[in-house]
Amino acid sequence: MRPSREKAGMVYRTVREIRGPLMIVEGVRGAGYNEVVEVKLADGTEIIGTVLDTYSDRAVIQVFGHTEGLSLDAAVRFTGDVLRISLSDDLIGRIFNGSFKPLDGLPEPIGKERREVFVSIINPAAREPPSEFIQTGISVIDGMNSLVRGQKLPIFSEAGLPHNVMAAQVARQSTVLGREEEFAVVFCAMGIKHEEYEFFRREFEQTGALDRSVMVLNLADDPIIERILAPRIALTITEYLAFDLDMHVLAILTDMTSYCEALRSISIAKEEVPARKGYPGYMYSDLATIYERSGKIKGKKGSVTLMPILTIPGGDITHPIPDLTGYITEGQLILSRDLELKGIYPPVNPLPSLSRLMKDGVGSGKTREDHMEVSNQLYMAYAEGVKARDLSRIIGELGLSERERRYLKFADEFERKFINQGIYENRPIEKTLEIAWDLLSLLPEDELIRISEGNIKKYHPKYRKMAV
Repeated sequence: MRPSREKAGMVYRTVREIRGPLMIVEGVRGAGYNEVVEVKLADGTEIIGTVLDTYSDRAVIQVFGHTEGLSLDAAVRFTGDVLRISLSDDLIGRIFNGSFKPLDGLPEPIGKERREVFVSIINPAAREPPSEFIQTGISVIDGMNSLVRGQKLPIFSEAGLPHNVMAAQVARQSTVLGREEEFAVVFCAMGIKHEEYEFFRREFEQTGALDRSVMVLNLADDPIIERILAPRIALTITEYLAFDLDMHVLAILTDMTSYCEALRSISIAKEEVPARKGYPGYMYSDLATIYERSGKIKGKKGSVTLMPILTIPGGDITHPIPDLTGYITEGQLILSRDLELKGIYPPVNPLPSLSRLMKDGVGSGKTREDHMEVSNQLYMAYAEGVKARDLSRIIGELGLSERERRYLKFADEFERKFINQGIYENRPIEKTLEIAWDLLSLLPEDELIRISEGNIKKYHPKYRKMAV
């Protein structure tokens, strides 16, 4: 059937095939990648979609929203435009779904700025190296795996671990120290259950965190295609707040595993050749289009800091999702089931965790001059303690040397006092370093080989008491 004209753009009634949320339209001329289409169903209902791929005279369209009622006699209008959202500072305090429809009972946003959601990453030549410390109030992050403004620092978790609670705590407490500059949080959740949805809404609303946040929430029973759209909407909002309104913005994306599962489902529907574990071969570059939208731009006051959260399937760190994420991002925070079983919260294991940009964001004038040295000493002492603990399981604690027993005690106290803290406990960096020095005082002074003599004399509890 020949295309007809209604409104602006070409209308086609040549739908050849429907595969879940995908439609294949024949006889299409001049369709562009990510072009917005309107699909009119037999009952007059209209739903939105975008062009996912074109080949020969066919266009593959992904439909946003529920796909009930889709049939081969649907009319598809190609608008000639890409998907855009309205942006303004009034977005702060709002809650949206994965298609940017309000969930808070308020009207749809109206803004002077309308911006495309599928955009390219920051030009590497325009990037400015991250260098400012962000305080999360969580000691194991601030003290040993510091988050730096403009960094990408993911959390690797497993099913059943409290990554959602931790994400809410980071969103509530994060701030840039020593600056009278605006700080905002953009929180995006993908494929969450209804109880998780209620938890996030309650936490943000009751604690006041919503007053400086924008939430984009996609539920597990929402259309799967919205999980592809939700993080891009969230990051478009993030970029506007950061680079247009000069705010420092922390974007939290949970759960990137749900996003990758959606990507795999769509790839299967498109009958693409799968790569590792059935995921598409382009998943690395696709994830990069999300992760690389964070950073700092030369000449801009604002910044985008990204904290993606992903649940590792089966706890396999070599799984494609954490594996590819690790290549793109600048470190990782790894949650431990062993710590969680001990009742330690947050159960972040500092030994395999890493913040590659920590050294650029801490030290004199940023946090404190002893920060990096204390962190290195804590790593060393805790590693010795874990080694002694493993040995004690074989030969018993009585078989350990005096030094090994001392480090074993340090590891137990370190987990109980430094890693462990309350869900609503917000520790300033000074408090975190104070706890660290109290723990290091359990060790002989000649064991503190990672700390300079000047900092030992200045901050060690023994010398502080002598000064008093």
